[in-house]
Parts: sequence; C-alpha cells; structure tokens
Amino acid sequence: MKPLVPTQLETKRLILRQFKDEDWKDLHAYYSDETATKYTVGKAFTEGETWRLMASIIGHWQLRGYGPYAVEVKTTGKVIGNIGFWYPVDFPSPEILWGLASEFHGKGFASEAVIAVQAAGKEYLPEIAFVSFIHKDNTASIKLAEAVGAVFEKELKLKDDMANVYRHP
Repeated sequence: MKPLVPTQLETKRLILRQFKDEDWKDLHAYYSDETATKYTVGKAFTEGETWRLMASIIGHWQLRGYGPYAVEVKTTGKVIGNIGFWYPVDFPSPEILWGLASEFHGKGFASEAVIAVQAAGKEYLPEIAFVSFIHKDNTASIKLAEAVGAVFEKELKLKDDMANVYRHP
C-alpha cells in the first residue's frame, strides 16, 4: 500500500522515519529496558523479539499506509525508540503510541515527536480520531498525553489489563 502519511517527519532535534534493518540494535535499547516497557509490552524483549516487532512495524506501514516511526536524534543518528500511528486488528481504534529508552525520558523528545505525529495525522488522516491507550498506572505517559493536548475519555479493558483512553486533538 502507498503510504497515506509522510514516511519522514522532522522536528528541531529529531528525524522520524521508517525503520531500516540496522535500526533493531538501537531499538533494542528500548525494548530490552524493563523500566521503559513496564506499561507497554510488559517485559524486556530478547533481541529476536525486538527484531520481530520492528518487522511488524514495517509490515504495519505496508498494510495500513501508516505506522510507528523510528525516532532518530539528529545530532547522533541514534534511534531512541518509536512514536507514531498504530492500529493492530485487536485494538478498538487507531492510536498514537510512544516509547523511548529510559535514558531519553524527561528531555522533551517524546512530546516533540508526538506533536509532529499529531500534525501529520490531522493533515493526512483527518477522518481518523486518534487516541492513546495508556496503562492507568503510567503517570509519565499520562502527563505526556495531557501535555500534548490529549484528553482523558474513559477507561477500558485492553488485552488483559485496564487502560485509560486519551483522545488527541
């Protein structure tokens, strides 16, 4: 499928782009970090699990025409996580997701990237009302959602746990 959104976005400090094969090692810094993944995938991944998830993200772009971006820091070229559009078949609606390695938390990278993704969604996918599903105990992600203008809508069961639904503007 032809991409429905730009395959690359740029902010002051970041390049958001599609993943490349060599990105899995940097991405693994996020997915092998138990603290960073506690509320998202719920465990630290093996290298193989990280690679397969990255392949799934690439496939998501092929099937949906949009997907999560690799978050690359301009000054270093390092991929620090993924942020973007996500809508697997077992989710109730399309979401904007985010996940960065712990060493990059609290530096404004996530909000900078999410704001760029929101703008792309508004421009290229105006018919989709994006949400973020956030574990009820994930206070850092709740603060991020609120900082980028997302509003709490309701709580629902997602997979085997409860998630707060935050609606993006």
